[in-house]
Amino acid sequence: MTPPLNELWAYLAASPLLGLTLTLLAYQGALWLYQRTGANPLANPVLLAVGLLVLFLSLTSTRYETYFAGAQFIHFLLGPATVALAIPLYMQMRRIRAMLLPVAAGLLAGSLTAILSAVLIGRLFGASPSTQLSLAPKSVTTPIAMGIAEHIGGIPSLTAVLVIFTGIIGAVGTRYVFDAMRLRDPAIRGFAIGLAAHGIGTARAFQVNEQSGAFAALAMGLNGVLTAFLVPLLATWLTPTAAG
Repeated sequence: MTPPLNELWAYLAASPLLGLTLTLLAYQGALWLYQRTGANPLANPVLLAVGLLVLFLSLTSTRYETYFAGAQFIHFLLGPATVALAIPLYMQMRRIRAMLLPVAAGLLAGSLTAILSAVLIGRLFGASPSTQLSLAPKSVTTPIAMGIAEHIGGIPSLTAVLVIFTGIIGAVGTRYVFDAMRLRDPAIRGFAIGLAAHGIGTARAFQVNEQSGAFAALAMGLNGVLTAFLVPLLATWLTPTAAG
């Protein structure tokens, strides 16, 4: 005899495979839609998949902890995936060496711009000192950004949300900015999006071509290190009220 639907759902909701299955189905569906729109940045698969998951969890009243019990398997793979970025970087090593000075200058300018613009915009809109400090590391990958925020007196959970929001906005909008600037070089486009939009932007760059992805991965890694150094150094000057 077939069990009632509510009993079947109660069983599935208790299974750690629920989160894994939902994540894979949501992303696969989002990727299909992205491809059907001709790789339109507005149909970014990460953005669509996140929206689908949030909608599903809300409609079914599924706790995030229940979902993550299965999704943590994918979360674990972030480590090996990040290490694997060394392969396309190695393939582009000759050009990276040739562009060493522009890469260093762009890294410093981009990192400082990301930090200072976020804090100053937050201050302009009356954000509290702790919120301003939470904004400062929003252009680096989530684990580094949360660690920086906690160290300087920001709010790590807020920083995590800002990091994801920044990555999605970067992945969706940078193509239009690059086209408006008539910026065609895939290395420069990739480096810029990796610096500004960390892992989500890097994933978008790899969807364009391998060279863009390699330079995005380089920018993401270097910006994480540089931001971890610069933000604590600038924290007192950025928000003197919080420091005092």
